[in-house]
Parts: sequence; C-alpha cells; structure tokens
Amino acid sequence: MAQSNSNAYLETRVMTASPEQLQLMLYDGAIRFCEQAREAIEANEIEQSFTLISKAETIVMELSTSMKDEIAPETCANIRRLYLFCYDRLVQANLKREVAPLQEAVTVLHELRETWLLLMEKLNGEREGTGQAKLQDDAVAEHVGATISLEG
Repeated sequence: MAQSNSNAYLETRVMTASPEQLQLMLYDGAIRFCEQAREAIEANEIEQSFTLISKAETIVMELSTSMKDEIAPETCANIRRLYLFCYDRLVQANLKREVAPLQEAVTVLHELRETWLLLMEKLNGEREGTGQAKLQDDAVAEHVGATISLEG
C-alpha cells in the first residue's frame, strides 16, 4: 500500500511539474541512483550496483539526447560533452565496480544541477518581476536550449 501511494505521489509530481522542474527531478534521480550505487559497490552488492548505475546511465543519456540544439547549438554541444563524460564514467564504474569513476560523474551532475537551479531561480525572478535585471532574449534562448524536450 505504501509503495502504491508513493508511486501515485511521484506520478502526480511528474505530471504537474514544469519542464524546468522535470529536468531538476532528472538530476536528482541520477544523483540519488549514483549515491545508492556507491553504497551497493561498497557493500559488494554487484547486481544492485549494476541496476542502479544503469538507471543513472539512462537518465544521463536522456538528458543528453533531449536537448534542443536548434535554440543554442554551441551551449547544447558543451553541455552534451559533460553528459557524455558522466555517461562514460558511469559505464567505467559499472565495468570495474569502482567508486572513483562513479564519484566523478556525481561531482559533475551536482554542478550541473546547481547551475540549473540557479538558472531556474533567475528565470522565476524574471517571471515574477522582482526587479532583477531583465535577461537578454539571446541569453534566455541559450539557457532554454538546454532544457529537455517533453515531446519524446
């Protein structure tokens, strides 16, 4: 019953979240799976670590492939390189069953998450008209280009 309620809550959160919030949730999920995988590696729970790292890999690949290159191609290319670095580190952690490459991916994911959170706060401030300096149209387009596509 508790699992059912938890799944219903998560489904509601996902269905009502903005695209920006969904991307933040993806970062949180990838980081959480990595941290759980680290614990599994340390406990020598190989199958569990494989499953958890594989989930993080899936999220990172989704983040990488769903960016809108047409809006800000250079920014998307740079961010995609970070995602691919994380993906490579996750694959290495899975192959070697080592914490070090896993931690490298987590470090980058934390930085991407924090950057995304700052961008969300700035854009929310702009939307609310808090008196912050208005972003230039090209700067907004550059940042929006890094958001995930919800259309598939």
